[in-house]
Amino acid sequence: MKIQKQLSKKRGDKIYHKYVIVLPKKIVKDSSLKEGDELEASAKKGEIKLRKK
Repeated sequence: MKIQKQLSKKRGDKIYHKYVIVLPKKIVKDSSLKEGDELEASAKKGEIKLRKK
């Protein structure tokens, strides 16, 4: 997996980006998450944890 930086929007001279992580189907299936689920994230150095709200 990789973190991908994507252009989100441009407002005048300001450029906004968002970051996307594509998860393998097996990881999503094993987690019992599905498309549209709301997630919350926590982070510390070198780690991001996602949890269903």
